[in-house]
Amino acid sequence: MNDLDRKELIRQASAVRERAYAPYSGYAVGAALLTASGQIFTGCNVENASYSATICAERAAVSAAIAAGERSFIAIAVVTTNGAAPCGVCRQVLNEFGRRTIVLVADTTGAIRQETTVGALLPDGFGPASLASSA
Repeated sequence: MNDLDRKELIRQASAVRERAYAPYSGYAVGAALLTASGQIFTGCNVENASYSATICAERAAVSAAIAAGERSFIAIAVVTTNGAAPCGVCRQVLNEFGRRTIVLVADTTGAIRQETTVGALLPDGFGPASLASSA
């Protein structure tokens, strides 16, 4: 992954963050997911008065990619005001599609606060191999 890819992912995540629906927390999040086919899918958080019905930006981007038939991801950029990393549920969803997926965590200035992988964010994560039969 090169610097142009990083900048484009952060640019798209920042742009979609502006469309977030976050009336309760006021914490807008945008995500841009790069697939192995070179397509980028975006998502923003959509809050709900019933908090458990809220969807995170990362999961929205993954869902859009899956709905388009994508299953292999290269990287995801997540943009928040303060450069916070994905929550545990989002880490688990990303883990389903590859522990080596690069995770770029940036703030609203576009500064990358952290570059890591899903595997590093979720050590010993539960994934498809965890369901393999031992018989």
